[in-house]
Amino acid sequence: QVQLVESGGGLVQAGGSLRLSCAASVSIFSTNTVGWFRQAPGKQREWVAFISSGGRKNHTDSVQGRFTISRDNAKNTVSLQMNSLKPEDTAVYYCAARRFPWVPWGSWGQGTQVTVSS
Repeated sequence: QVQLVESGGGLVQAGGSLRLSCAASVSIFSTNTVGWFRQAPGKQREWVAFISSGGRKNHTDSVQGRFTISRDNAKNTVSLQMNSLKPEDTAVYYCAARRFPWVPWGSWGQGTQVTVSS
């Protein structure tokens, strides 16, 4: 069972930046799509961005132009660079992986808290 561990969260003022990292216990990123998700208090979890094994990236509309997902296969990490943060970005951020689009996301990490103050 692959284990993913998120890090990099914290408290930042609106307009600031954070960089989240998702580290894997084994080398999976070259064969799996990795996604970032977030869950704000009282809301459902939503996807934020994903990067496929082939390097294709997609970001949800609300973060387009502010967040960037990237991957470093040598370091077994996927990062989420978050710029121009807004209070509505406050949430617990999770990463997950899956090998094929038709299987559920798995190997969820424990999450990292991002809090953006106004």
